[in-house]
Amino acid sequence: MADDVNRPPANFIQDLIERDLAEGLNDGRVHTRFPPEPNGYLHIGHAKAVILNYGLAVRNGGLFNLRFDDTNPAAEEEEFVTSIIDDVKWLGADWGDRLFFASDYFEPIYAFSVQLIEKGKAYACDLSQEEMRSHRGTLTQPGRDSPYRNRSVKENLDLLERMRAGEFLEGSRTLRAKIDMASSNMNLRDPVLYRILYAPHHRTGDRWCIYPMYDYAHPLCDALEGITHSVCTLEYADHRPLYDWVLDSVECPALSGARGRPRQIEFARLNMSHTMMSKRKLRRLVEGRHVNGWDDPRLPTIAGLRRRGYPPEAIRSFCEQIGVARNDSVVDLAFLEHCAREDLNRRAPRAMAVLRPLRVTVINYPQDQVEWMQVENNPEDPAAGTRRVPFCRDLYIEQEDFLETPPARFFRLAPGREVRLKGAYIIKCDSVVKDDTTGTIRELHCTFDPASRSGESTDGRKVKATVHWVSARHAVPATVRLYDNLFLAANPEAVPEGQDFTANLSPHSLEVLTACQLEPSLAEATPGSRYQFLRQAYFHADPVDCREGRLVFNRIVSLRDTWAKVQGSQLLG
Repeated sequence: MADDVNRPPANFIQDLIERDLAEGLNDGRVHTRFPPEPNGYLHIGHAKAVILNYGLAVRNGGLFNLRFDDTNPAAEEEEFVTSIIDDVKWLGADWGDRLFFASDYFEPIYAFSVQLIEKGKAYACDLSQEEMRSHRGTLTQPGRDSPYRNRSVKENLDLLERMRAGEFLEGSRTLRAKIDMASSNMNLRDPVLYRILYAPHHRTGDRWCIYPMYDYAHPLCDALEGITHSVCTLEYADHRPLYDWVLDSVECPALSGARGRPRQIEFARLNMSHTMMSKRKLRRLVEGRHVNGWDDPRLPTIAGLRRRGYPPEAIRSFCEQIGVARNDSVVDLAFLEHCAREDLNRRAPRAMAVLRPLRVTVINYPQDQVEWMQVENNPEDPAAGTRRVPFCRDLYIEQEDFLETPPARFFRLAPGREVRLKGAYIIKCDSVVKDDTTGTIRELHCTFDPASRSGESTDGRKVKATVHWVSARHAVPATVRLYDNLFLAANPEAVPEGQDFTANLSPHSLEVLTACQLEPSLAEATPGSRYQFLRQAYFHADPVDCREGRLVFNRIVSLRDTWAKVQGSQLLG
């Protein structure tokens, strides 16, 4: 990934970093981080954050950390830690030996809490959540002081120690910062720093029963790791004064001896059409069995995009091209597909696959003869060479490539009409064989023109259509999954009153085809390999379900580039 991000497009965050470097802040260092909470799988919005933070570090000769915000054991699992590590690595980010957890710092964070109490800046509070909410005030009315706000330093230290020792019931006490209950910023109205939570932690077990809140732990972790630029999304803009208050209020060796300290910078999060970006709601889809796990290819999770077949290079290109903004906007899903298509078009080998087979018998072709046709592997890559594809009397073509009663401007196969077979002969449909009971078409009887090998006529007649095909004798059976948008509406939240986003789930987001026939070269397809099935789409050999004797392919994106078409029409005015 480093080569991709040496000179990424300039953005306002890079401008701020260059200004800091010019002023000599942080001793000329740049150190960024990606701090996910391990309570679910990453999605493409997180990919943007990973690529941005890592790109800023690489561009400025700095360092990049991966640090887990594991401060809420009630929602966190080791499975999520493993998946996040895999996804960040797959995206191309390299954190070296700097893999950290907030739980690595539980002892120093606790020590900072003691400092705050001793400075008169924190206190133990007995208010319940409901009582605290009623004391907090509103956007137009100041809050009210907790009746426990003026406890002595000695009492607060004793209560904090007993909280840690597990003497109190869950939710019965908190440790709160003493800031300003009349502040116009609600985040500064004595926010909670610690809460009591009796839940085993995936790394520390039962050693702790009090856990720091994110807004408290995060700036301290940044300081302890020497982070210079703490880049986060816009919803944390109102939290920045609290971030700064925490760093101003503690005495930390990591904050001394250098001109500067961690600086929080906010950018617009990624919002994408036909997509749900809330980790909480993605978890609802998984746990409600609306999808088949966190790696379901219909989800915008990195695991889902990986399993569907998106290349990491396409994800990086997408994130870099959409840029870094200060204001929220919605990116069309079609642009992500466009980026995947551009990458796959250059690199994916071509193959012929018939997804809905219709049998064709070439009645004037010798019954036992087999010819091997040379077909190009990728017209976009001359170095890709060619492959040999068998041709014989019995073939499969797509059902949609034949109509018994064709409309105007239908140029594919019909009774009495000819088509080119890709890389082979011109054939003509002579008759149609139907099922005696249902009347459905079972087979076509065709004749071939022996002089038209490679699909070119020798007498100058025009054949307007070329179709793909597979030798029935050599075909490899496969299952193909056709994925479409998970949500019907561009904005999944746009539902009638009384309903939620699940009302927008599309009943047609997955179609499974089990009778597909593939050219024989695909029998050697390895799990994770990508192809363009001619005239169909780009496909990915499923890395989970492909195994010896079974082929399963997932559609990545179609061949039709709707985004480029829309952009082109706009450019043409």
